[in-house]
Amino acid sequence: MPKNKGKGGKNRRRGKNENESVKRELLFKEDGQEYAQVTKMLGNGRLEAMCFDGIKRLCHIRGKLRKKVWINQSDIILVGLRDYQDTKADVILKYNPEEVRNLKAYGELPESVTIDEIEFNDVGDGGFPGSGSDVEDDESDDDEDKDDDDDV
Repeated sequence: MPKNKGKGGKNRRRGKNENESVKRELLFKEDGQEYAQVTKMLGNGRLEAMCFDGIKRLCHIRGKLRKKVWINQSDIILVGLRDYQDTKADVILKYNPEEVRNLKAYGELPESVTIDEIEFNDVGDGGFPGSGSDVEDDESDDDEDKDDDDDV
């Protein structure tokens, strides 16, 4: 049997995803392309997406993205339309949440698009949803109770 001379096998090569933090150039749609939001994952490299032109399409994840870029439900993607099949398309690119915000700012995406990413910076004082306002309401109730005691 041949001796292994490398530093590990296939799983070692797959394990590192170093290019995730690298900022890439924002790609806009061109002729024959459309923005879409994933509605359902079907398996076998396919998904169902609602394109922003109003048509629901069956999309195929191209080989370059398969097993490298994980696409989930409600992600915003760029699809390449087919000339011969209007109900089918090919996934070209997945946008990360920062790129989606930029596309909305440029007016490329409709304002009704929601990003399913919890942002802790904008909510309450404690950084968690509902942590800031609940405490203030309880304190105001205590003040009213003190006022009632003074009247007696």
